[in-house]
Amino acid sequence: MSLYGAAKTVIAPVTRTLWPIRVEGLHHLPEQGPVILAVNHLSLIDPLFLGVALPRPIIFIAKRELFAEDRISRRLFTRVLRALGQLPVDRRPGQGSQDAMDHSLDVLAQGNVFGIFPEGSRSPDGRLYRGQTGLAWLALTSKAPVIPVALAGTDRIRPRGRRIPALRRVGVRVGPPVDLSAWAGESGRARSRRAATDAIMAAIRELSGQEQVARFASSVKAELERGRGAGAPDPRGRAAGPDAAPPGP
Repeated sequence: MSLYGAAKTVIAPVTRTLWPIRVEGLHHLPEQGPVILAVNHLSLIDPLFLGVALPRPIIFIAKRELFAEDRISRRLFTRVLRALGQLPVDRRPGQGSQDAMDHSLDVLAQGNVFGIFPEGSRSPDGRLYRGQTGLAWLALTSKAPVIPVALAGTDRIRPRGRRIPALRRVGVRVGPPVDLSAWAGESGRARSRRAATDAIMAAIRELSGQEQVARFASSVKAELERGRGAGAPDPRGRAAGPDAAPPGP
């Protein structure tokens, strides 16, 4: 059994007991071959629930800061990330982009499932933000199918300011592959990458029911951190979409 399989054998039963997961649309996930999962991003623990809910191993590229070792809780989280196949990448200017692209193509060339959060950062308020075009470049370059996935409820398990995780239901919806044939062979064109990325984000929105925002999550979060978030959503507020009931009864 692989390390991923062994870790999942231990982690999955505990996770499903504490946070019941309702999964829909698993038949859309190919049983073999390279696949890109494009997922909305609500919480740091999103990769954990995807790994538990979906049958195939998923490899994510995570920012190196998540692999901290300064506290016991962080060391435990780091062990879980590594056991589930997550790869740390340096996201400093001039470091992360090329490394991330090289790692991603390698993962897909080996016939694996690669997971990506196209928003690039967690949503500050539960809404769906603009996608980064690196997703489209990867899809059009690798020619791997892009499967949209919508998570619901993970942001309510440990919202801002809460130290002890709450026991909540989690929903995972898997959609059919996004048709990117209109932009085939155009990974080098910025307009094509943007159009393809927007098509993928629209597919995620259809699954999640989130309100879509024509801004990048990182810029909104930066405004909020600087205290100049006038007119920006309150990250402590409730939103429609994923903050509504997760999939299922």
